[in-house]
Amino acid sequence: MRILALDHGTKRIGVAVSDELRILAHPLEYIDAEPFAGVIERLRVLIREREVGQIIVGMPRRMDGSYGEAALRTKEFLVALREAIPLPIRTWDERLTSVQAHRQMSESGTKRGDRKEKVDAMAAAILLQSFIESLGPE
Repeated sequence: MRILALDHGTKRIGVAVSDELRILAHPLEYIDAEPFAGVIERLRVLIREREVGQIIVGMPRRMDGSYGEAALRTKEFLVALREAIPLPIRTWDERLTSVQAHRQMSESGTKRGDRKEKVDAMAAAILLQSFIESLGPE
């Protein structure tokens, strides 16, 4: 079973998925954060199509490790997500994933105008790759 990662934001939710062996993370897309029913509908399709068995949601933290306003919004999202999706869902530290995503896209030559469309999915992939690497070899 694959792992789906979500980089939750107020406007967009970045989505990434692992390969079947849970070795590599791949950016997929972003989903508009509103309406929530649309988010759930799209996630259900992705879960079915990609045979997802677990979801990782990025938990925003400040550099000192504390939680701020963004974390509170993510926690509210988690409550609703857990009610709607019957899969194991856990959080993972997402500090600096968006910064890394912007840097990687800049270094790869992605045009500035195209980055806005892709940065959320890339941040989700960075988040997911970090999680996968923490699991170690199976």
